[in-house]
Amino acid sequence: MQAAVQMERVATKDTILIIEDEPDIRELLKRSLEREGYRVHAAGDGEVGLREATLRKPAVVLLDLMLPGIDGLEVCRLLKSQAETQQTSVIMLTAKGEESDVVLGLELGADDYVTKPFSPKELVARVRAVLRRAKRRQAGGKPTRMEVGTVVLDSERHEIVVDGEPVYFTRAEFRLLWALVSQPGRVFTRNELVDNITAGESYILDRNVDVHVSAIRKKLGDQGDLVQTVRGVGYKCRD
Repeated sequence: MQAAVQMERVATKDTILIIEDEPDIRELLKRSLEREGYRVHAAGDGEVGLREATLRKPAVVLLDLMLPGIDGLEVCRLLKSQAETQQTSVIMLTAKGEESDVVLGLELGADDYVTKPFSPKELVARVRAVLRRAKRRQAGGKPTRMEVGTVVLDSERHEIVVDGEPVYFTRAEFRLLWALVSQPGRVFTRNELVDNITAGESYILDRNVDVHVSAIRKKLGDQGDLVQTVRGVGYKCRD
């Protein structure tokens, strides 16, 4: 009976693909995710990883950036450009000092990143968060109202209420905060936030994003830590 329950638990979980050339890290990740009931497949290089992703259609790919042959950034680009895998969430596994690669990976469509060395618990938590965001997107329909703690955003009324009191936000500030809150935990680069602020209507320098964020935090008051800085990359909403 216990074995049957365990089999049912595994069957309800998502499929994860690990693309990592270090056998020890690959095995650690595999064991950690399997303990949580995920179906896990692994590949040791980018070429095999791409084949596995097309075949398995995993919900999440854990992608090392420093791979032999096809590197992780190219793998990410190909995953997001192919119809079979473009909906697959990608979490990049990066070494310290690869900030420029992180920014490029996020702009190519990666959903999150984890810096080595990392704890298995942190990695599993990131996977869960990415899966939650993906399932919300797949549920369809754009929300017109969102709540995070004591902050309420209403897109139809273009209104933000903080601790029960309406607070005036400019159109750019509203759009920026809406983008962050709509995907809590997801790291947005400054360029991505520029796209959300302007909506293709005008040109804005990415450094102005920092000015908007500063203004937003001030207006949020005690809730200012809702918008978190990711050094060298951009910003995210507290998950």
